[in-house]
Amino acid sequence: MEHLTWVVALWIWLGFLASGSSSIDGLHQAFPVVEPDPGHTKLRLAREGLEIIKRINNPIAAVAVIGPYRSGKSFLLNQLLSLSCYEGFGVGHMRDTKTKGIWVWGLPVELDIDGVKTSVFYLDTEGFESVGKSNVYDDRIFALATVMSSVLIYNLPETIREADISRLSFAVELAEEFYGRVKGQDVAFEPAKLLWLIQRDFLQGKTVQEMVDEALRQVPNTDGDKNIDQINQIRDSLAIMGDNSTAFSLPQPHLQRTKLCDMKDDELDPTYVKKREQLKKLVASVIRPKIVQGKTLNGQEFVAFLEQILEALNKGEIPSTGSLVEVFNKKILELCLKLYSDMMAKVGLPLSEQSLQEAHEKSRVLSMKAFDEQHFGRHHAKKSAMQLEEEMDKVYKNIILANEYRSSKLCESLYTRCEDKMDQLQVLRLPSMAKFNAGFLQCNQSFEHECVGPSKTNYEQRMMKMLGKSRTLFIKEYNHRLFNWLVAFSLVMVVVGRFIIKFILIEIGAWIMFIFLETYTRMFWSAETLYYNPVWHFIVATWETLVYNPILDLDRWAIPIILLGAIFILYWRCYGRRKHGSLSLLPLYSNQKGGSTRPRTD
Repeated sequence: MEHLTWVVALWIWLGFLASGSSSIDGLHQAFPVVEPDPGHTKLRLAREGLEIIKRINNPIAAVAVIGPYRSGKSFLLNQLLSLSCYEGFGVGHMRDTKTKGIWVWGLPVELDIDGVKTSVFYLDTEGFESVGKSNVYDDRIFALATVMSSVLIYNLPETIREADISRLSFAVELAEEFYGRVKGQDVAFEPAKLLWLIQRDFLQGKTVQEMVDEALRQVPNTDGDKNIDQINQIRDSLAIMGDNSTAFSLPQPHLQRTKLCDMKDDELDPTYVKKREQLKKLVASVIRPKIVQGKTLNGQEFVAFLEQILEALNKGEIPSTGSLVEVFNKKILELCLKLYSDMMAKVGLPLSEQSLQEAHEKSRVLSMKAFDEQHFGRHHAKKSAMQLEEEMDKVYKNIILANEYRSSKLCESLYTRCEDKMDQLQVLRLPSMAKFNAGFLQCNQSFEHECVGPSKTNYEQRMMKMLGKSRTLFIKEYNHRLFNWLVAFSLVMVVVGRFIIKFILIEIGAWIMFIFLETYTRMFWSAETLYYNPVWHFIVATWETLVYNPILDLDRWAIPIILLGAIFILYWRCYGRRKHGSLSLLPLYSNQKGGSTRPRTD
């Protein structure tokens, strides 16, 4: 039984090893990452290779080899990976080439770079100038390899031609747009280390660095040839990359190049083997993790970055750095636009047009300053800057509409409140010019202070018309209502003085007021003539003083005061005389009938 258990455990362990080995063996091959479309003009992603990259959690670096068709790129990569032609990338002279688009070796090389465990992928690219392809397609391959790699090996046979320098125009544009940033600031992506690798049959004469320097030297152009001018500009611009490029020479491994795949190291030229090992060390020394916008990328992030780049390069008929600049500036543009929107959102609406314009200018300047500090690209960034301006203008137009709406709502609310206030003052129980004027002034001041924004001018005109009409109507009714109030008041005081208080002076004063009001209007035909009489002015002033003053608003307290007075009189009539006797400071009516009060005598 124990023997059976041991056998089962052994089989399980062997099965586990077999599955793990199978998994590793499955990655021990090249996978396509980017493939040509059917027209062989644009590129598309190959999910098979992307899945290989996605599974990596470490920071990623990529070594890409570019160069002309059939220049030995695949063989060179196999040599760098210590793989035979039968294990590694397909080599063109031994079978149909597999390198269409960009391929990746499935097993990354793990390196410790500055204390960081980094997974290094090796990329093989489709060669330039092959039959049946357009120059635009070659440009896209070169551009994509330039952007996604950490080390870009430019594999050239024998020497450097004008066409090879012209091919670097995209790298130069990238250098001008992205690499020329101030040191210490984040860049869109770290530039790939450009390694000029020249394979030649001879090692005598000029060094490879001298060959590169000579190839990049200005060519006289006395005839003003535009093509020469363009290449000379590329030569000048390559200086921007500075110490970001280096040169290396590699002799031919053997004269019989078609049999290289069947040869071992001891059959190859010893000088080649020695230089190959030096090249491996050189490449390993310059590899750095791919950095995009200040941080390293893992597999998932690298694939997302690749998707962005490919979308930009496929945009339009010709790949351009401008489209790449737009991709990298897109997020920065969104952040700066959000900064502008957030600052404008903090502005309390409604505002006057001038204040809103000032807030817009302040927010716009700060947002553009943030964009200038963070954006990528020099020349092509202008388009992104213009786009940011346009987007901010769109947001500002919406804010203007919102400001007009809120201004209208606020001023309408204040106008309605003042209109209601004027309607209330029109129907005061006790008409008071002083109270009307106070309400009128309060309405006017609150509207002037609180109503802001573009709607203020329109509502100010409406407000002035409404207040003017209310004031005219109140003045027109004021004297008439006051006259009626005084006539009624005089009659009431006659009754009070005669029957309730029995205060003869009050009754006499009330009769005098009643007779004056009624007689004067009859003598002079109308009540309006009374309003110009000095006596009337005195009566009005006295009324205003009593009805509305800083101490008392009689219109509000008239009913409570009347009730308190009635209670007091009732109390005095019922209990006051019994308790205090008949006290009189002023003459009162006598209740005794005529006759002698002396005692009778017989």
